[in-house]
Amino acid sequence: MDDRVRPENLATSGATTARTMLAAREVLEGRRRGAFKLLPFAGPAVVVSVAYMDPGNFATNIQAGARYGYALLWVVLMANLVAMLFQAMSAKLGIVTGKNLAQLCRERFPKPVVLSMWGASEIAAMATDLAEFLGGAIGLALLFHLPLLVGMAITALVTYGLLLFESAGFRPLELAIGALVGVIGLSYLAELFIAPVVWPNVVLHAFSPSLPDRDALTISVGIVGATVMPHTLFLHSALTQDRLVARTGKERKQLLKFSNLEVIVALSLAGVINMAMVIMAASAFHRGHPEVAEIQDAYHTLAPLLGAGAASIFLISLIASGISSSVVGTMAGQMIMQGFVGCRLPLWLRRAVTMVPAFAVVALGVDATRALILSQVVLSLALPLPMAALLWFTRCHAVMGDYANRTLTTAIATLAALLVLSLNLVLVLQTLGVGMPGWGS
Repeated sequence: MDDRVRPENLATSGATTARTMLAAREVLEGRRRGAFKLLPFAGPAVVVSVAYMDPGNFATNIQAGARYGYALLWVVLMANLVAMLFQAMSAKLGIVTGKNLAQLCRERFPKPVVLSMWGASEIAAMATDLAEFLGGAIGLALLFHLPLLVGMAITALVTYGLLLFESAGFRPLELAIGALVGVIGLSYLAELFIAPVVWPNVVLHAFSPSLPDRDALTISVGIVGATVMPHTLFLHSALTQDRLVARTGKERKQLLKFSNLEVIVALSLAGVINMAMVIMAASAFHRGHPEVAEIQDAYHTLAPLLGAGAASIFLISLIASGISSSVVGTMAGQMIMQGFVGCRLPLWLRRAVTMVPAFAVVALGVDATRALILSQVVLSLALPLPMAALLWFTRCHAVMGDYANRTLTTAIATLAALLVLSLNLVLVLQTLGVGMPGWGS
């Protein structure tokens, strides 16, 4: 019997986690069938999907919709498809090898490369937590008319409380995060019924690539950085590496099938929510208020345009996003440190370390929404390292055996990675003042 499903181990895992593991084992052994047999395997992709609808997405999507209407919807769709591919690869890496991406990097790369990747990953984790932590705090401050620092303190306490669920095993935390994802999704479903959406234009721009000007590139790179997240590429492999161990090749193939299905469903939902953010901003702000660029402005403008209910729903979704993604960011930061350097910090210390940049931003008087946008650009610039490492390991037969990526998968993933690299390069050139032919200033 798998050590993780022995009765003595299940007793210490928490009742909900124990039932989930036993149900998953029954499915793999053919003793449980039916439409709900996928449920015991759902969780890892739901957890990482939170990162694809965090407050950084709110900030970039509001700017995209307010300034350019529906024109950048194709960027959201493209980024989500790239995210699906790489998250599926990350999950596969953990299932097949029993190790996460950071551990494999430490084992197989030269020490200077490992230290460089660790440093870049820690910076990315801090940039991630900056966006998530500030987003939740802004939502609480606006909804309950609190000082921003008080909102930050409440966000920190709630986040820490949710992280304590891990002591009862993986399932309670997965369910809590899933509930918050549901709040975000229902909130934007309600917003779409309130906002005057021009659906033919939505369909047109979702499949018609265009960049109206140079600033659209900056926002597009921000969307990519807010969608394809470095820390989730590390985290997904960690969530699947020892969740349930396959005893046979047949069971491993089943686990991979269930994992891929979950990735498609969870990230499709995240993509729809992201597109709904842009659609809402475009419908509410583009014609009369294209200057709306901050979350605070969006809230204050929504109330007179669509009513106090729409504005409150917007803040509720932002709070749910900030809290849930902050939990996931802390989990990822802990896993990155443990995987790269073998060091595990106490939970309260890890949470404190990633909160420091957010408090510094507020203390220095930096515009919070501007900080959110810049944090997403930092994430986009940090993304190529884990993308390249994940691509390398999942195509390597010495690591993956018979489960190494096929040539077509490798080719598509390589093109996707090169696309992200190209966007980053253009952004750097633009930041340095290098003119872009055909685009106005």
